[in-house]
Amino acid sequence: MVTHVPAEAQGDERGALLAFIEEQRGGIRRALLGLTEEQAASKPSASELSLSGLLKHCAEVEQGWIARSKQEPPAVQRDETNWHETFQLVDGETVASQLAYWEKVAAETEAYIRSAPSLDDTFPLPDQPWFPKGSVSVRWVCLHLIRETARHAGHADIIRESLDGATAFELVAKEQGSSWA
Repeated sequence: MVTHVPAEAQGDERGALLAFIEEQRGGIRRALLGLTEEQAASKPSASELSLSGLLKHCAEVEQGWIARSKQEPPAVQRDETNWHETFQLVDGETVASQLAYWEKVAAETEAYIRSAPSLDDTFPLPDQPWFPKGSVSVRWVCLHLIRETARHAGHADIIRESLDGATAFELVAKEQGSSWA
């Protein structure tokens, strides 16, 4: 999992945007290292957020934005009646199944971004109060995914540290098979 995007790994603009998205995905995945399903679903802070809920939310949001970019409906339709389910595992969903789903979504995101004729191509957004009005570009979607995932990676850091004291540096070391000292 990427922890910092090295300058030489970025390549062109598409590569840079995709590398920064992946860097933030890694923060959320790392926050789940070594946890049980119960720990991942727990809400140890004043927030209603859990690590497994953040994982599911980020995967759904990413899939939804890429689908909209391609003028397709999102795989899961959310509105005020089921929005809460984007932040909790339901119907037999597990951390492992959500990680696998996000891996598939990430591959679809990369394929789409790399194949888009131009990052300047735009598409109209649905007329919903939670979307910006009008149209946005493929580049805007990439930047939005970076911001959205980074925001929740920060939440994940706080939740994980609240659970067992593990910090991002310790989790990076654990992931790499070393120790943080």
